[in-house]
Amino acid sequence: MKMSEGVEWTAHACTLLAALPPGIGLSAAALAEFHDLAPAYMAKHMQALARAGVVESVRGAGGGYRLARKPHDVTLWDIYEAIEGEEPAFRCSEIRQQGPCPGIGDFRKPCEINAIFGRAETAWKAELKSMSLADIVADLARKQTPARRAQLTEWLGEKLG
Repeated sequence: MKMSEGVEWTAHACTLLAALPPGIGLSAAALAEFHDLAPAYMAKHMQALARAGVVESVRGAGGGYRLARKPHDVTLWDIYEAIEGEEPAFRCSEIRQQGPCPGIGDFRKPCEINAIFGRAETAWKAELKSMSLADIVADLARKQTPARRAQLTEWLGEKLG
């Protein structure tokens, strides 16, 4: 399966927002700068997250994007779905009903290939739904070095200053 880079970008942006104190946000430009990404594309993806209710946009001084829900209430599935939409990854076009043998088989039920892809997608969705931003932030905090934490604090101080 291939998904757009917007999913990766916004997952990282939301993880950064989840690490901030409540009520604090960052502009789309700052979120893009943090990972050296194109600001216009980041803004487009952040707007999609806002439409989906994952983040909210706050105007004015100190405004920007912040999570619309608590980090433990935002999953990777929420982010994926906001960017990629609700369409299933696998879409069966029933090609078994074409070609020289279209009358062979029972077409009232999904074919085995469709069923297997469906089960795989269900498992994949369940995994993404099981992982919240709070889980990711907690894992990153355990692995972060003091030097990296200081670097992040300094960068945030400049952006929020």
